[in-house]
Amino acid sequence: MQQNEKSRMLGTMKMSRLVPTVAVPIMISLLVQALYNIVDSIFVAKYSQDALTAVSLAYPIQMLMIAVSTGLGTGINAVTSRFLGKKNSEDAIKAAGNGLTLMLSGFVIFLVFGLFFSDDAFRLLTKDETLRDLGVVYLSTVCTFSFGLFSAILFERLMQSTGNTILSMVTQITGAVVNIILDPIMIFGMFGFPEMGIRGAAVATVIGQISSMALGFFINQTKNKELKLNIRSLILKKEIVREILRVGIPSMIMQSISSVMNVTFNAILIVYGKVAVNILGIYFKLQSFVFMPIFGLSNGLVPIIGYNYGARNKERIYTAIKTALVWAMSVMVVGMTLFLIFPKALLSLFESGTVSEITTVGSIALRTICIHFPLAAIGITLSTTFQAIGKGLYSMIMSICRQLLVLIPAAWILSKVGGLNAIWWSFVIAEGVCLVICLFMYNNVNRRIFKHL
Repeated sequence: MQQNEKSRMLGTMKMSRLVPTVAVPIMISLLVQALYNIVDSIFVAKYSQDALTAVSLAYPIQMLMIAVSTGLGTGINAVTSRFLGKKNSEDAIKAAGNGLTLMLSGFVIFLVFGLFFSDDAFRLLTKDETLRDLGVVYLSTVCTFSFGLFSAILFERLMQSTGNTILSMVTQITGAVVNIILDPIMIFGMFGFPEMGIRGAAVATVIGQISSMALGFFINQTKNKELKLNIRSLILKKEIVREILRVGIPSMIMQSISSVMNVTFNAILIVYGKVAVNILGIYFKLQSFVFMPIFGLSNGLVPIIGYNYGARNKERIYTAIKTALVWAMSVMVVGMTLFLIFPKALLSLFESGTVSEITTVGSIALRTICIHFPLAAIGITLSTTFQAIGKGLYSMIMSICRQLLVLIPAAWILSKVGGLNAIWWSFVIAEGVCLVICLFMYNNVNRRIFKHL
């Protein structure tokens, strides 16, 4: 299939076939990445529980780095898809090049942070010297070499915006597989490598990201010819940058809120000891195996809706949303079922053989939190719709309500009146409130925008 046919299929292929064609490869690649996250934490936990706690404490800052890169990626994806839908290939290439320049600017920020502020950040997170030392080693490494992460995400989004999600899947899987292979070798010292402990986990991570970046650049330049980068496209154009940031900044803020939520939630949980903090960290690793496919579905939905919004085809937009909702709900119900039936088996993967409290306390947490999964399926799908049509502010409002304005106060109140086991219900409460707000905003978008296309 020629490359221009790849993008045209976004406006012509039957939606029941198009959504899985575009989204399933992304879902598979993100599932592999979720598997990496779980395997990485399993190896770190086997090395030491202090190392697992340190990685859990570093996770919010790592999430912030991912938020900036994926937020920009969402903006780039949406803008390039819209230009392609309008048959404006010149501006689509300019948007791709401007996206790379913005991504490298984001890397510079985290390079400076990794080199000079990692220790200061961990001093705010914990007073435990052991955890601080371990955390600084891990965090400084992944931040300083984050150019691989930023660039890899750019090339993935460029391929996704033309509907070429199979090639995007190849780059993501390559990075994750390299990471998984190197983790035990570098953490424990195998095949002649020295035992590097938590530093080995960080080094394996950045090598995987750089591998994905290198392959993504090669494939984009040779196979994704509609968005082939050139030197002139790297020069920032104010109108294009503004459009990318109009979608990307709310997405960044939306995902950055997760970091703030995680830090604040850890502050509530630390009263109950390291086990409570570890349970939250383990939950996020496990839930990524459920949510990553949904995020993959969302990434696939952005170019589909963006293209058809640019082409002013409202019926295809409606059909895309309905199809995505069916897929998202199916995945979430399966995930909820696994969490309800097998929580101890899932949690036991993260034990070193001496910390049975994790499975005892964590089983209650998993069974409670997973109740909100089906509600999240609706919220995430509609939030993606907002991003695809340039209404990223709506998605940001949803995220703020879900993760800050409702979740944290609910968790704090429940900790006071019901203790640790009650805290986990805050996830269900927050998602329920967010869904009501989301449906109200979608009704507004439908009435004011979609019906007039």
